Amino acid sequence: MDLTTNKYALFFDIDGTLVSFETHQIPPSTILALTQAKANGHKVFIATGRPPIIITNLGAIEHLIDGYVTTNGALCFIGEQTVACHAIPKADAQRIVEDSREKSYGLIVVGEKDVAVLDPKGDVDRIFRQHLAVQNLELAKPVEQVLEQGVLQMTPFFPESYEAELMSRLPACTSGRWHPEFTDITAKKADKGQGLLAIAKETGLDPKFTMAFGDGGNDTSMIRTAGIGVAMGNALESLKQVADYTTTSVDENGVLNALRHFKLI
Repeated sequence: MDLTTNKYALFFDIDGTLVSFETHQIPPSTILALTQAKANGHKVFIATGRPPIIITNLGAIEHLIDGYVTTNGALCFIGEQTVACHAIPKADAQRIVEDSREKSYGLIVVGEKDVAVLDPKGDVDRIFRQHLAVQNLELAKPVEQVLEQGVLQMTPFFPESYEAELMSRLPACTSGRWHPEFTDITAKKADKGQGLLAIAKETGLDPKFTMAFGDGGNDTSMIRTAGIGVAMGNALESLKQVADYTTTSVDENGVLNALRHFKLI
């Protein structure tokens, strides 16, 4: 497929797509690929489940980024301009906190300004700090303080087997799981696919000229929505099933290979 006559908006998940789970770094080949894509007139957007406070691993490409879809689409922005912001209903946010305390599972509460962390069993520390190398969680505020803000996302640490039960009590929310030990809960109007469309509308871009890259379950809406959906070689099989194309893994030059395949670089 020759796409060289059109300029595309490229949307990238972070963990497992831009950043390796093994090295916690952006591979040199990916930096090269994005640099070339920008030079060729394409735009680069981030589409992540991370809230802005813990997006700390993109230093090598920050100068190339045109905008952000964060917290799975709950907060989208270009520069200082907010493009979309969708909060979880306060009653639902309170219900999840109470359930977390009752059943003693870890929970990250993402407010419009701050985050709170409940970690009774150490799961947040073990997975976020140790496995994903997440920084800045030590800046967490008391949960009651964050609940007073608009709550954009809640990340409970429980297995998929419990997810359906809790979500049945949260009809105004949706869940996007990209890790076996936790899921991301947002308002129903917030997912990466809707974030992509919000950015496209704001920038006057036809959604058919978008390309999305991802590896997890929370990337499904984005992969389906984009003009071209690309699954990484390390992606879940369920994501590969809905993607238009599967490239190699993040550690095997996946982004570079895909952009070359579609002749954007």
